[in-house]
Order: sequence, then structure tokens, then C-alpha cells
Amino acid sequence: MNYRGAILDVDGTVVRGDEPIPGAGDGLAAVESAGLGRVFVSNNPAKQPSAYEERFARAGFEVSAEEVVTAGTVTARYFAEERPDAAVYVVGEPGLVEILDDAGVSVVGDAADADVYLASIDRSFDYDTLCEALDVLADDGVAFVGTDPDMVIPAAERDVPGSGAVINAVAGVTEREPDAVLGKPSETARTMALERLGTDPGETLVVGDRLDTDIALGERFGMTTVLVRTGVTDEETLSRSSVEPDYVLDSLGDIGDVLDGTA
Repeated sequence: MNYRGAILDVDGTVVRGDEPIPGAGDGLAAVESAGLGRVFVSNNPAKQPSAYEERFARAGFEVSAEEVVTAGTVTARYFAEERPDAAVYVVGEPGLVEILDDAGVSVVGDAADADVYLASIDRSFDYDTLCEALDVLADDGVAFVGTDPDMVIPAAERDVPGSGAVINAVAGVTEREPDAVLGKPSETARTMALERLGTDPGETLVVGDRLDTDIALGERFGMTTVLVRTGVTDEETLSRSSVEPDYVLDSLGDIGDVLDGTA
């Protein structure tokens, strides 16, 4: 198949913390050698693309901020397009609030003033936060939105709870499912990634370590999917999943086998 672009996950695929994953450099070189455009899509909602540029540099990779899409920028795009006049109350990290502010989203400090309750990874999340959510989301007129579905994320030392853990806690106590969950594998994430690449889904690869986000994104929108074993997905998870990647590789370093048709 003639591929023209690649959507690449970050954590668990290219880096873990600030360290490169073995084989990632070879994989990126293979993508470049094959002439593919690339965009890095992360479900981290709290970091600016410029922070990823710096992080990649620490890992030894040259990546520009313009090549990076995050769950934070996807969330900001969603509000710009779908709820441009909404007053948004954020349960999340300061970096997410900064991204939304920069995009002109109206962020309010009092939950009582909100049209939208936005839930995300929040290291200060506690019992009082759940009590507040129960009160705010008792009003059906307040929308419930999540930045991304990642239940667990790979950190430098160990896996830790992600936005999905917070979103599910709020959903459980309020008995409400989110009106939208952004990041991968949402339609907004797909749109932003393909806009950056200038490709159609059928000529685009999605490479990542997560079945429910990376591989689901490609499967949902007609892209070729490549799972790497360097992140959170083990063989047991893969064997029982209803989401099936087109290819399974030991690492990004083996992506050349997909590109040349030998995988």
C-alpha cells in the first residue's frame, strides 16, 4: 500500500518520560526515508505542543511543535467548533487551563457559573471534587465533557491513573455518561491529525501502544493500524480485545517492515 502519512503516538511508542524507547529512532528514520508526513498525537491534555518539542529534544529527537497535537489542543478545538460560547469549569491541571485560555475558551472558576463541566487528569482530585461534581451535574443543562479516555498512562517510573480514571469516577457518582470524550479516538482528533498531514485515511498509518485509543482511532476512521509492544498493551490484553490492529510490532523500530510490505 502507498502510505503518505503517519499518526504517531508519543508515550509508550516513541518515549517514556524523557528517555527514547529502544528502536524509536530507527522507526522515525524509516518513516522519513519513506517520504511520509508525520504528526505526533498525545492524549496528554495538560502539555502544550511546545513542551513536547522540548521533551523530544531531551530524548534526542528533532520534532517541531507544529507536528504535535495533544488532547488539550483537541479539547480547545472542540469548544471552538461545537460550544464556542460555553462557560467551562475545569477539573484538571493548570496546563490544560492555559491551553484553553490561549484558545479563547471561557474558563470559569466557580462551578455554579458553568455550562460545561470538563473532567481531566487532576493530581489534586479528591472526595470534595466528587461532591462538587454531584451537585453540578445534577443539572441536566450542564454538559459533561472529558478531555481523553486514558485510564492509565505510562510515566517515567511506573504507570499512573490518567484522565479516564477521573472521568469514570465522576460518571459513576453522578450516574451520567459524558456528552463527549475527546483526544484519541475522537473525530476531532482525527480531523486535526489529518489536516496536519494533508492525507486521506486510506493512505495514513496510525502507530501506537494502546488498543482503545491509537488502534481504535485508525479502525474507526479507515486507517491502517500498527500496535507496538513497548507500552501498556500486553499479549493477554491483545488476545481478548475486540479492537484488532492490522499489524503488531515489537517496537516502532520495526515499522520499515510495514512500509516495505514485508510485515
